[in-house]
Amino acid sequence: MSLQSGDWRERIDDRDAALIDGFQSDFPVEPHPFRAVADAIGTDEADALARVERLADEGIFRRFGPVLNPPVIGSSTLAAVSAPDDRFDEVADVINGYRQVNHNYRREHEWNMWFVVTAGSLERRDAILAEIEERTGCEVLNLPMLTDYYIDLEFPVVNGDRFARESLAETAVDATRISENATGDLSAFETDLLLEIQDGFPLTATPYGDVAAALDADVEDVLAAVERLRDDGCIKRIGCVVNHVVTGFDSNCMVVWDVPDGELDDRGVAVGRLPYVTLCYHRPRREDQGWPYSVFTMIHGRDADAVDEKIDELAAEHLPYDHERLYSTETLKQTGARYEDLV
Repeated sequence: MSLQSGDWRERIDDRDAALIDGFQSDFPVEPHPFRAVADAIGTDEADALARVERLADEGIFRRFGPVLNPPVIGSSTLAAVSAPDDRFDEVADVINGYRQVNHNYRREHEWNMWFVVTAGSLERRDAILAEIEERTGCEVLNLPMLTDYYIDLEFPVVNGDRFARESLAETAVDATRISENATGDLSAFETDLLLEIQDGFPLTATPYGDVAAALDADVEDVLAAVERLRDDGCIKRIGCVVNHVVTGFDSNCMVVWDVPDGELDDRGVAVGRLPYVTLCYHRPRREDQGWPYSVFTMIHGRDADAVDEKIDELAAEHLPYDHERLYSTETLKQTGARYEDLV
């Protein structure tokens, strides 16, 4: 069952609310994690687990477990094609057929199909893009992330906020360079572990123990490796991943900006600190393909008009440059990144 954004609140109580907003990250890394969760929300272990199961069944949680960091583990890029209207579905089927494609959206723009490719190496990633060009006959716009200013889709949802980060305290923002040749420097055990948990943890009282059993390993080794992968940035966070559409943040827009090269970091960091900006990063211009934009921002809100108002504010006060608004009109594919080719 999937709840509509208007009635999900009627199905939760105060303990659910504490779970939803309190455990999108920092989920305990210990043999019986739901005991610690239960203590935090004022219940017992069995009830805490049952609540996560129910919230997942009802669509409030999309998944439970780690959020992996594609640019650190392997090579990832945002790409786009201009698919002819009469071949749009055909092109989407080709692109979505790659397991390395984990997100694909239709957007209102000449470049109308936007997708993310994540692979174990730069060579494999670019080979997939070349195959897509050959199979679809559509030129591919390849826009790997160069600098991460702020990227985090963890935010409170049990509130009246208009925007995703409105009620959050100020968060750390800086300019983090991203390498296209990242491999994560993973050991054989860490590779096996990431492949085992990439779709999430088992929803049991002993998720780490179940992962250990699947790998024929000791649970202490799994716990230590999970902590290490989180410290190294391969795992961004561990917790319950909220479905933002179901919980009301169903208005969003990707805005691209032509920011002068000499101002990229100063502008990017400043904009990343704004409470209504959920994503801010630098990608390359592709002048030869008619793409002059260097900074991408995303705003998630509960009202389309309010999102537009904030984009106007961005343009007037923070990013006074040429820009375009690329509204998403259809979700073509949305899954977790796949890492089989790391092996």
